[in-house]
Amino acid sequence: MIGRLRGTLLAKQAPSLVLDVNGVGYEVDAPMTTFYNLPPVGKEITLYTHLVVRDDAHLLYGFASERERRLFRQLIKVSGVGAKLALTILSGVAADVFVSCVLNKDTATLTRLPGVGKKTAERLVVEMRDRLEDWEAEPGASGAGMSGVAADVTPLGDAVSALVALGYKPNEASRMVRVVDARGLSSEEIIRRALQSAVK
Repeated sequence: MIGRLRGTLLAKQAPSLVLDVNGVGYEVDAPMTTFYNLPPVGKEITLYTHLVVRDDAHLLYGFASERERRLFRQLIKVSGVGAKLALTILSGVAADVFVSCVLNKDTATLTRLPGVGKKTAERLVVEMRDRLEDWEAEPGASGAGMSGVAADVTPLGDAVSALVALGYKPNEASRMVRVVDARGLSSEEIIRRALQSAVK
């Protein structure tokens, strides 16, 4: 199991990034909460990782904090929730907000996330409630070593592509981006605001 990587950020296009660790380039998928805090390409970062082994691929998922990775691991234990949907959930809502929704049985907010229907939302609440009871007592992790300002490269196009990769339909992703005043914003900030609007 690959549990942690530290290296140079070679490339990033949400939700994927490439990390150079001693000459080996690791392709990693990360939630938008991690992408928001990525430094410019060429800087060193540390990611907590989770490896998923399938018959046709080995997929690596990366997180800015161990706490977020732990929530991801709890999510993929839920019946019907795979790694891609778990990543989408963590991209669409902050970890603490998600936990609050589960503990308060707020399925209405959860169903606003792509790929989460009423039955999935109810299953998340039922299966995760007991696992997350002590969550609020834990200190949040800020993602040390992840500070920096993301590069602004074709922000609107990158934002739409990232939203599609997270599970939104292309026309829906375009609509979400259009409602954001994107002038002068990085693609990560456009995505953040689009996702915030989607779950309001």
